[in-house]
Amino acid sequence: MSTSIIKKLEDEIQALEHELNHELPQELKRARALGDLSENAEFHMAKQRQDFVGARLAQLRKRLADLSLINMSNIPRDRIAFGSNVVLYDIDRDAEIVYRLVTSEETDVSKGLISTTSPIGRGLMGKKVGDTVRVSTPNGVREFEVRSLRTIYDD
Repeated sequence: MSTSIIKKLEDEIQALEHELNHELPQELKRARALGDLSENAEFHMAKQRQDFVGARLAQLRKRLADLSLINMSNIPRDRIAFGSNVVLYDIDRDAEIVYRLVTSEETDVSKGLISTTSPIGRGLMGKKVGDTVRVSTPNGVREFEVRSLRTIYDD
């Protein structure tokens, strides 16, 4: 697991906590001073932002907790899993594709980094060299053959 992902999440949590605990209360105080709250757009916007920041904080904290639960020793050595580099043969397009399975925060399809929770990533999980995989994607069903595999233990 990349420490940069955890650091990125922690930094965002810290920034949002600062906004929620310092900036938004001051904004709400200024908006209240303007008078009638029923027609006070500044107050309503600050309240909406407060709700959004609170929800985002909960989401980030849950994701950070989920990432901390990943037990690297449970990742298989002979099958596709988190951290695997795979070479696939796209049967429909007659082309080889290289992917690395990563967390959703690291996803960058243009660099071949796909999430373990993406349609292709989910379809590949647990497969081994020689397996054929049919995956439903937003662009239709695609069929791949697993040509080679390097797990996190091979790096």
